Amino acid sequence: MTAPPSSVPPPSVPTSPPSSHGLSGGAVGTGDLVFFVMAAAAPLTVMAGVAPLAIGMAGRAAPLGYLLSGLLLIVFAAGFTAMSRYVRNAGAFYAYIGRGLGRPAGAGSAYVALFSYNAIEVGLLAAFGWFTESGFEDLTGAHVPWWVWASGGLVAIGALGYLRVTLSAKVLGVALVLEVLVLLAFEAGVLAHGGGPRGVDLGALSPGHLGASGAGGMFVLAIGAFVGFEATAIYAEEARRPERTVPRATYIAVAFLALFYTFTVWMIINAYGDRAQAVANGEGGADMVFTATERFSGAWAADSMHVLIITSAFAATLAFHNGAARYFYALGREGLLPARLGTVSAKTRAPAAAVLTQSALALAVIVVTVVSGVDPYTVTFLWTNGSGILGVMLMQALAALAVYGFFRRDRRALPAWRVVAAPLLACAGLAVMIVLVCAHLDLLTGASTGVNAALILPLPVLFVVGAMLALRVKARDPMAYERLTTVDAESV
Repeated sequence: MTAPPSSVPPPSVPTSPPSSHGLSGGAVGTGDLVFFVMAAAAPLTVMAGVAPLAIGMAGRAAPLGYLLSGLLLIVFAAGFTAMSRYVRNAGAFYAYIGRGLGRPAGAGSAYVALFSYNAIEVGLLAAFGWFTESGFEDLTGAHVPWWVWASGGLVAIGALGYLRVTLSAKVLGVALVLEVLVLLAFEAGVLAHGGGPRGVDLGALSPGHLGASGAGGMFVLAIGAFVGFEATAIYAEEARRPERTVPRATYIAVAFLALFYTFTVWMIINAYGDRAQAVANGEGGADMVFTATERFSGAWAADSMHVLIITSAFAATLAFHNGAARYFYALGREGLLPARLGTVSAKTRAPAAAVLTQSALALAVIVVTVVSGVDPYTVTFLWTNGSGILGVMLMQALAALAVYGFFRRDRRALPAWRVVAAPLLACAGLAVMIVLVCAHLDLLTGASTGVNAALILPLPVLFVVGAMLALRVKARDPMAYERLTTVDAESV
């Protein structure tokens, strides 16, 4: 007997669009998705480059900040992955929000998501150039300007984005494994020496520390450490059995990052004992992880870490480059951007026009940074990532609400905790985090109130522009409007 529509599981392979528009279906497995997500999170860059700032603000509360942020995003993932069974689109946030909250909201969020992914990618590219300039000079004594390294990195990233998606996954996998291994070497060194001055300090994990001043601002950095995990859904059209691989990869990635970040930050605090917060706020705070690694694990580990933070930045840039290109592709395919962006290479099935467009934008940012003479790290990287992280968080909150909207009338035999309670709780939690980020954006950017306001302003403006564009499509071509957000999605 045929089951009712609400209980029929989604097909394993989504309907393929015409060959000139289709991505490489079935090319990406669970492991590939995990590598994309965790490489985008850049664990070594987050732990060695950002965690000291979180420790400086919140002290012993920092480990729990990362843990609680991860738990919130696991709650978000419960509903997010439930919807991924029914909506498979390379513009994940756009499609989810459009299907759950209406096409105008979806189109508005598409422009915000496109801006955010591009902002994060170009900022990471500048950071890659900055890290490489410093690391190369330390190793060889030769000075090569950051923009030369960034330009070379862009060529390599563009080439990888143009080739088959599985090649990018292999590159990201190697980089990710190496950066995780060097952090494990640091952690093992701390434990081998008895855990630091105070031994293994379990008191650092006490919830009582969350009441300390600075703990609220610390969540700005902690939640930002997970940005990019939602990329599992971006690759749903290219995934094998996406109804299984997408949820599995999402849970694996978020759970691993939450536990790994928490344990690593805890080990950093153990390495310094009562001095951890003072060291983080002192002159050597930015290098505290490298210093502790050399002390507890040896110079070889610290030297490796200095090199691998370069590959970490490269891997994260590649992951966000691929994500941004797929948003260009999705919007071009559905008529919200020039149709040329919605085509793929006949040879590699990669979104070639979108990759080239994304590369041109990144190159333009490099040129502007060089011509204006601003610092590539403190301005280009931190400012663009301030906007980008906030934009992604906004999309996460809207996507959580969209999950509730999508399943509100028909839960499709899924439990209420997963498609009602979890998304609403995640939306509320993310809304609180967004307020904290806006209130403490200066902790990320180091900029004035006026500059921070200017960094936030594009997000609501782009949302309104996208929503108005969708309504314009509705007035001009109702059939085209009805097709928005439905490409490669199950009819419901």
